Amino acid sequence: MQIVTGSSTALITPFKNGKLDEQTYAKLIQRQIDNGIDAVCPVGTTGESATLTYDEDKRCMEIAVAVCKGTRTKVLAGAGSNSTAEAIQIAKNAQEVGVDAIFSVSPYYNKPTQEGLYRHYKAIAEAVPELPFMLYNVPGRTGVDITADTVIRLFNDVPNIYGIKEATGSLERTIELLSRCPELKVFSGDDAIDYPILANGGAGITSVTSNLMPDLKSELARLALAGDFAGAKAINDTLYPLNKVMFCESNPIPIKAAMYIAGLIETLEYRLPLTPPSAENMKRIETIMKNYTIKGY
Repeated sequence: MQIVTGSSTALITPFKNGKLDEQTYAKLIQRQIDNGIDAVCPVGTTGESATLTYDEDKRCMEIAVAVCKGTRTKVLAGAGSNSTAEAIQIAKNAQEVGVDAIFSVSPYYNKPTQEGLYRHYKAIAEAVPELPFMLYNVPGRTGVDITADTVIRLFNDVPNIYGIKEATGSLERTIELLSRCPELKVFSGDDAIDYPILANGGAGITSVTSNLMPDLKSELARLALAGDFAGAKAINDTLYPLNKVMFCESNPIPIKAAMYIAGLIETLEYRLPLTPPSAENMKRIETIMKNYTIKGY
């Protein structure tokens, strides 16, 4: 089982006239490859997975696998749902398509107990036993926290669960996980604290901002994992204003707006209930972006 580590991008999903814009999607993925990203993450929550159809979800994974074929960039696909049965089906689709690994967001709204979370993840992972599997903890969006005890229990009990994308915003959580379970691969799921998580033993990042800045984000992870913490911190500090404004409204509203401003997507479309940012926030995003060199295609 070859696990995925390093820099990864939580891909946006571009739409045109309400439908998946397949051509632009492929171009966005190629741009990530060209700028050194280790893995792309289609159909995660940044990709508006909750409002994609099953066919769209699978098609996004197919495009990612096709574009990354023959390159060093891996495909770490989203396979999450608040229904365990649905998550299992998505995971099986991902395996059939040929992704390199999957990550699965904790069930939203249901608010399961820790035992429920354990059984949920165990069932999904065991349905695709040969596929490397990452947990994804983002309690601010899902309403439930996968505790360190549950993470370590899953890591110890399920062979293909190898890591977690940690988006609690808590450095203490990362330190707790790695002090108790050094073999666990912890990914930063919060752009602003990529550097400190990597410096405390993290194995990678899954970034929203790297949709826009894959060159700097991939370099940040590369430097930190090579032990150049000063170099990684300098990039993290440089990106802080951009990372901050990317969350001025609910993700992925700002990052999609930024991609549109940069000319990387042709149309600014979301799936309801998401809407474009306010005029004020659109201006804030545009103003901050002027301080950065954004590479095109």
